[in-house]
Amino acid sequence: MIKVSNEDLLFAIDEKPETMYVWHSRFEDRFQDHTHLKGQLTYVEGGIIFLYTKEKSYFLPARHYVWIPAGVEHHLQHRYHAAIVRNIYFDSTTDDENPFYKKIGIYPVNNLLLEMFLFSERWNGNITPKTHEYDFLNTLKNILPVVSEHPLPIALPTTENMRLRPVLRHIVDGLADDGMSLESVGKAMGFSERTLSRLFQSALDTSFFQYLKLARMIKAMEKLLESDATISEVAYQVGYNSISSFSNTFYKMVGKRPSEFKELKQATLTKMNLV
Repeated sequence: MIKVSNEDLLFAIDEKPETMYVWHSRFEDRFQDHTHLKGQLTYVEGGIIFLYTKEKSYFLPARHYVWIPAGVEHHLQHRYHAAIVRNIYFDSTTDDENPFYKKIGIYPVNNLLLEMFLFSERWNGNITPKTHEYDFLNTLKNILPVVSEHPLPIALPTTENMRLRPVLRHIVDGLADDGMSLESVGKAMGFSERTLSRLFQSALDTSFFQYLKLARMIKAMEKLLESDATISEVAYQVGYNSISSFSNTFYKMVGKRPSEFKELKQATLTKMNLV
């Protein structure tokens, strides 16, 4: 097998701005922060992905895709086993025609999109204009704003603030602690409650409690899809001692009950004839 460098892969994607580019692989894992001249759609069959930008980290669950606008610096990190990652890079010359293409979003994949993603598996590399393949992918791009009206409303803010970053690691590492509070975290990390509260607002534009809630929900989504833990076990593992409180919070933030969300993985595997 011929090895292709990261630089060659990135160059190939943007070498011909007028084309679409298709790559079914795990290759984005090899890259650190980078950008593309084309808009990027990524869908994962099996496994899960985290998308990292300068401002936020996003969780890409089963039966969802992520849209990354052209020019947005990012890197992707795969967790657990992934059967295949479908990456499609779209010519961005018409992106100004719809605001959908100008912002990052994670959206559910309906049956129509899933069939189109699966159909595209026969292609790799540049797809040139005035071909049936290009017309197909252009149709796929054009229907995205129509069928993707409700993005997954959850992302975790990040920061380059060196005072706050150890605090965020401390929070994420201790999510199972149902007694975690502004006071306990401040004491553990050497901050007064007032100073820590102000630091969250200034660096992340959110409160400590909102950050903690977001971190717990993202970890819960990960565990629901990639472990055999029950919903009650997941609730305890992310710091909730009340199943109803966990379920209600999850529904408010994710738009689905934990039981509905857990079924996404099974639905995807069934569609792919993997079970």
